Amino acid sequence: MMSPAELTRYSRHLVLPEVGLEGQARLKASSVLLIGAGGLGSPLALYLAAAGVGRLGLVDFDKVELSNLQRQVLHGTRDVGRPKLDSARDRLADVNPHVRLDTYEARFSAANARQICADYDLIIDGTDNFPTRYLANDVSVLLGKPNVYGSIYRFEGQVSVFHPAAGGPCYRCLYPEPPPPGMVPSCAEGGVLGVLPGIVGTLQATEALKLLLGVGRSLLARLLLFDALSMRFDELKLARDPQCKLCGDQPTITDLIDYEHFCGIQNDPGQLDPGQLRGLLDRVSLLDVREPWEWETGHLNASLIPLGQLESRLAELNPEADWVVYCQSGGRSAKACQILRQHGFPQVRNLRGGLRAWQAQDHS
Repeated sequence: MMSPAELTRYSRHLVLPEVGLEGQARLKASSVLLIGAGGLGSPLALYLAAAGVGRLGLVDFDKVELSNLQRQVLHGTRDVGRPKLDSARDRLADVNPHVRLDTYEARFSAANARQICADYDLIIDGTDNFPTRYLANDVSVLLGKPNVYGSIYRFEGQVSVFHPAAGGPCYRCLYPEPPPPGMVPSCAEGGVLGVLPGIVGTLQATEALKLLLGVGRSLLARLLLFDALSMRFDELKLARDPQCKLCGDQPTITDLIDYEHFCGIQNDPGQLDPGQLRGLLDRVSLLDVREPWEWETGHLNASLIPLGQLESRLAELNPEADWVVYCQSGGRSAKACQILRQHGFPQVRNLRGGLRAWQAQDHS
């Protein structure tokens, strides 16, 4: 049953034959879990709340940073330093007070994924890291729920719907294994056009609403590719892989994996935490592999050689020194460590989480 205020709020939906009162009631009775309240999570949360999805779950554990605001429109300048979930709660309550928002201030992990996802109709991954992406896919498949996928990088985006229970593939059918840590740069490292997550996130929200309403043709078994520079959409056909370890005919993955450990991100002996580095500052040499403009925003007492110049400037570095390499969040520096080791630098370690983790420790 909807109140007069709700009927007025959703009046443009109600006049659509594909939605109408029955469809709007379906949206009100539905639930969607959003993993991430950042670039993709912002348009997803705003538009799903505005559309009247009855219950939204939001998983995030970050705080709002000034560098987020170029694309994460769920948050504002006054929210810098606040937990993203607090900022999101205030904004979404203003967008639509009729929507129930459940928040989970935790890292999405194998330990909590099943419990968090169990009560939601569909799952949407709005993150930009592979451990969470694979975990979101796996838990969706194991629970038989649709997974509305989206990814962004620089000027390009991808969108699809993964749902083997409905006859389509899963994310693993497209990418069977996660890449080694540091091999694929994150948006923080490679950059992203601020409007791009708005476009891709809105496409994800569109797919979610169609699935909840049971209308139209979804992106099941299709991968939509978007290139903002050429303003072009392309489409690839996808199919379930019978050999897929997760959704294939003879699956070997039957439980959730902690991908932080699986990818070697936490247990790599070539990494150290900011707290460990603090006790070694007088005994190690620091190498910053970010770009000069990033250096100007803050840096440690380090040598600056951007990653793209590293191999051509190795002669500037002492191979006998004990090197600790850092970038903004740890991806580029992981690549730099591989390059240094390949060129005869035996003592090389990566600062886990990069300068961002170091600064977060200073403010904790």
